[in-house]
Amino acid sequence: MPRWRDLPEELDPQVREFTGRLRTLVERSGLSVVAVADRTGYSKSSWERYLNGRLLPPQGAVEALAEATGADAHHLTTLWELAERSWSRSEMRHDVTMEAISVAQARAAIERFDPAERGVGARKNGRPLGKGRPSVELPDPEQPLVATAPVFSAPAASAGRAPDSSEQPPPGSSPPSRSGRKRAALFAGGLVGALLLVAGAVLLIDAVGDGEQRGKQPTTAPATSARQLPEGVKCAGEDCAGQDPQTMGCGAAATTTDDVTVGTAYVEVRYSKTCKAAWARITRAAPGDVIEVEAPGAKGGAVRSQRARVGADGDAYTKMIAVDPTARATACATLTGGTRACAAPGGRG
Repeated sequence: MPRWRDLPEELDPQVREFTGRLRTLVERSGLSVVAVADRTGYSKSSWERYLNGRLLPPQGAVEALAEATGADAHHLTTLWELAERSWSRSEMRHDVTMEAISVAQARAAIERFDPAERGVGARKNGRPLGKGRPSVELPDPEQPLVATAPVFSAPAASAGRAPDSSEQPPPGSSPPSRSGRKRAALFAGGLVGALLLVAGAVLLIDAVGDGEQRGKQPTTAPATSARQLPEGVKCAGEDCAGQDPQTMGCGAAATTTDDVTVGTAYVEVRYSKTCKAAWARITRAAPGDVIEVEAPGAKGGAVRSQRARVGADGDAYTKMIAVDPTARATACATLTGGTRACAAPGGRG
């Protein structure tokens, strides 16, 4: 008998259930993976991926497996359609998540290596600043620099003091002109002023960032109740009675506890251990068919039930009923032609 690998933890529950059904069919048939590949026309490596939950098989492979193992093709194809929808939704969520991660990484790289994104010189070359970030105007290299500190010239000789010998220019050299000294002083003073502006802007940005971080500090979390539901699940037990299983988040981790095929219609009892509730689901049905779920009440109470009518799409499911862990629910379908069948504990009838 084949020894299967553990299915990936991140696998969607609907896909996990379908993969488990494929494994059961192969085990019951007594076929090896090589024999399955020979009889279906799909390669051994492909079936290894299908049966280990790494890839969803195409519909043709599912139909070929049903024929090779003698399984109900309508039933297996219905399970494949449900798994294919879940697989597509999971791929879409994965694509959106990876795109968001890429965008976040790109933004982080830009803010780290491009000073303009941190507010320094962001107005340079017409680039706008981010929201809430101060701007710093750097001096234009085409314009003369203006000193921001006073410039002191050497005292004039007419002040009554002769120039010191150390201040005399060396022999053979001409003393620098007054205009040259003035330009050098203006350049040095302008450069110092520009550096002071940049340093002030960086300090201001850091101060603003610290203020924003302080303002975003999380508040103290409220005290939690003794019982916590998983993320996305909104009810449990009696609170789920009469509620939609998909809206309340109970459908994600539900399993099929009993099932039966009525003509082309496939009837299931769906049960969520987390929500402690059950409901009935029917697929491949005709408009007007009725699906119903019922279970005995707790401590001998009245029978609990919910029903729904199939619409134009051929699928329907009931609202939930609270189910005691020791009890089992029953799903019954009544077709428009009068045929009635139930998926009940301990067998079908």
